[in-house]
Amino acid sequence: MGILHLILLFAIGAVAGFINVNAGGGSTLTLPALIFLGLEGSLANGTNRVAIFIQNIFAVTSFKKSNVHGFKESLIYSLFTLPGAVSGALLATRVSHTAFQRILGGVLLFVVFSMFISRGYKKGNKTTRHPKSWLIYPALFGIGFYGGFVQAGVGFLFMAALYHLLRIDLVTVNMHKVFIILIYTLPTLFIFAWTGNIDLKLGLILAAGNALGGWWGARAAVKGGEKVIRIILAAAIVVMSAKLFSLF
Repeated sequence: MGILHLILLFAIGAVAGFINVNAGGGSTLTLPALIFLGLEGSLANGTNRVAIFIQNIFAVTSFKKSNVHGFKESLIYSLFTLPGAVSGALLATRVSHTAFQRILGGVLLFVVFSMFISRGYKKGNKTTRHPKSWLIYPALFGIGFYGGFVQAGVGFLFMAALYHLLRIDLVTVNMHKVFIILIYTLPTLFIFAWTGNIDLKLGLILAAGNALGGWWGARAAVKGGEKVIRIILAAAIVVMSAKLFSLF
């Protein structure tokens, strides 16, 4: 694997880290990138977790330094995701490479669709605080399972659940989101490592990019450039999905 491939992986990680923190869907870039570099589905899935974990350490730290935190509450939400995340990760290590590629392709296309129907997720929007819905807890379990299994697009699911069920502003939503993902990623990382599904070298290179993007993503809002990013990301995902489905 050439140095240019590694530089490209770092750059993709930086973009993905920024997108992950501000909205979601960064893994829809990094997972296909790892597969295109020659990793099988489960190996790419596990390697991506190294980057996700380190990215969210930096993102949580950045939120803390920006005085945006409520981590005790975040920890409670995280505990509801853990059983689902562990179950999803165990299933992911048992899925064949071909099946995982088909599933990932379908997920990516769904994420593209969701990008163009989602509305109202602009950083800094404030909402009146309402009583919390008990539905947040089963929702967190289900999203945890999905995150443990494939991860790609899980940020959108967390944003939708936290925003609509807790009725909190989106800065706080993103703060909770990165903390929750940090916590549930740790046991899933151990599962992928235990089953031999992590390429540490590529994982650390990707993690360096994700950490940089995650740090700055937590300090910046997606403003005027969001539409452009979504269009570019959507076009890239369509191409990657077509490749995963072996359409060319």
